[in-house]
This record gives sequence, structure tokens and C-alpha cells, in this order.
Amino acid sequence: MSRTKVTIAGLKAKKDAGQKITMLTAYDFYTAAMIDQAGVDTILIGDSLGMVVLGYTSTVPVTMDEMLHHCKAVRRGTEFAFLIGDMPFMSYNVSREEAIRNAGRFIKEAGCDSVKLEGGTEMAPTVKAVVDAGIPVCAHIGLTPQTATKLSGFKVQGKDAEGARQLIQSARDLDAAGAYMLVMECIPDAIAAEITRAVSIPTIGIGAGPDCDGQVLVTNDVLGLFEKFVPKFVKQYVNLAPQIKAALAEYVREVQDGVFPGPEHGFAIKAEELDKLKG
Repeated sequence: MSRTKVTIAGLKAKKDAGQKITMLTAYDFYTAAMIDQAGVDTILIGDSLGMVVLGYTSTVPVTMDEMLHHCKAVRRGTEFAFLIGDMPFMSYNVSREEAIRNAGRFIKEAGCDSVKLEGGTEMAPTVKAVVDAGIPVCAHIGLTPQTATKLSGFKVQGKDAEGARQLIQSARDLDAAGAYMLVMECIPDAIAAEITRAVSIPTIGIGAGPDCDGQVLVTNDVLGLFEKFVPKFVKQYVNLAPQIKAALAEYVREVQDGVFPGPEHGFAIKAEELDKLKG
């Protein structure tokens, strides 16, 4: 059967049918094209690009212009996957009006299918306002990297009864506010499973166990391209960084030793034409 564009209704149908949803991040045209060709359901243009592409120490410095720039590239490389633009820190926190305006830029300028924003119950009114403006919202609870300092670092959330109750309530409030999907990051497996049962919308886990409706990872982690650290919840399916560095080092050696370029890499000219040039 030929593949068709993934939709919100299709994602919900997967949850209802017990079929797992796949999500990966992308930040450029070629990676997006490969992910799309692999059959991934949803692509998140995450503000994680701040750390894995732009070299920032966190996601906080990422700007709207940087996000839109990368979203446009991913859009050009994608045909079937559902695209989610990650709203950067302070692009939706000041007011609901500003949240709507910035969310609209992801749709109108960058060609995203939806946006994602972080926060629980306290962000439900903002989610509702953006949804009411006609923009689909994927919510994000648990470890929220943009406010990791407030959470005292990158730590698992909901490990005690009160924290778990707050997460479950946040999920319900975001569902009621109209979010079409919910990312849950670094949450105990049992709590993530409870939330998945408690809400009507698909849940996507990242360090939240196997009982979520789907899973997301940062593609740079999956491919072994980010070497600073490997989160506990990541599985590296290949470790490309050493291979890439070895290939680049070999290129340097061959150029320095005069091995590259060889005759097979050049372009010939007929002898008579060369004679004309000399004459």
C-alpha cells in the first residue's frame, strides 16, 4: 500500500488500535529526508538543535529565527512525516497573544504541521489559546529541558507520590485543553503507563518506558554523533562519530601525502588541444 501523509487523526487511530508511533528529531534537509524515507511517523524539529547542532550548553539560548531556519530545511526534506516545530524558551511564556503569534510563524513561515511547548497544568490555558487559534499543539511534561534549572537539573520527575499526582493532573489538563499529543520525558515507567491510560491523546515517551503510545529520541544520539554524554534512556543503533573522524583523518593524510586526488579523480584534455594551448 502506498504511503500517505501522516495526520493527527492517523496518530490518534494508532493509539486506539494499539499501534506504536515513531518520532525522531531532524534539523536539516538530508537527515529529514532519510528519516522520512525510513517510515518514521513524526519528525520533531527540536530545540535540542541548540546542543547538538549549534553548540550551546543548553536549549535556553535557541531563538525563534534559529528554529524557523531549521524547520524550513526539514520541511523541504519531508513528504510524509508529521512535522512538529519546537517552540523555544520565552517564545510562548510571556503572554498567550505572543504564544499564538509565534506558534503561527511555525505554521505560516516554516511549513510545520504543529508546534510543541513545554509545561504542565500551568500551561494548559496557553495550549487552549493556541489550539483555539487553529494551531495544533503537542504538549511536553516531566523533565522540561527549557526549565531544567527550576527542576534542579536534568532529573527524573514524578518519583514520589505528590510529583506523580501532579504529572497525571497535568496530562489530564493538557488533554482537556486540546493538545493532540503528549511527550513525556524522564518519568518512571509505571507513571507514564498510568498517564497513557488516563488521557485520550497519544503519549510519546523519551525515558518514560515501553507503555507509552510511541517513542522519540534525538537522532544524533541514535546515530552516535553526539559524544559529550549518552542519556540512560538512549539506545545507540550505530556509533558514527568515530567512523566519521577516521574518514576525515584519512582524507587529511592522503592530501598531505599526495595520494589524493589520483588520476581517477581528474579530468583529461586531448593531447592536440594541449599542444594548441602550448603553441
